[in-house]
Amino acid sequence: MMPQIETRVADCNQADDRSVIREIREQVFIKEQQVPVELEWDEYDDCSTHFLALADHVPVATARLKPDGQLGRMAVLKNHRHLGIGSALLNYIVAFARLQRLPEVYCHAQLSALDFYRQHSFNQFGETFQDAGITHRAMKIRFD
Repeated sequence: MMPQIETRVADCNQADDRSVIREIREQVFIKEQQVPVELEWDEYDDCSTHFLALADHVPVATARLKPDGQLGRMAVLKNHRHLGIGSALLNYIVAFARLQRLPEVYCHAQLSALDFYRQHSFNQFGETFQDAGITHRAMKIRFD
């Protein structure tokens, strides 16, 4: 059965939202993908807009959007993948970026996620590169 999915801008002034974002990112990036903890948290966390996706009222995914339009730190908890939660979150963020009148949203997608972003009209550009020991490719969606 498909969960009821809700997406929203996180309130990073609220301890609950900050805690949940940290928990999801630690689970996906640090524990599951072995990203070094010192690479996961950076100076962009404070200036970015953070988002949450909830499945049946439980937070299960997060992402951030930097002021320049870079989407990053998109993470869906493992047992909630392939349920449309990532798509709902990405669609919400793209709509948010359009409302902010950003010219584009771009990301550094892990190779395993290229098809996911292509399905949402992102186009790849540039060469592959390594980030935190994981191969990535730049992708973007432009707004006309």
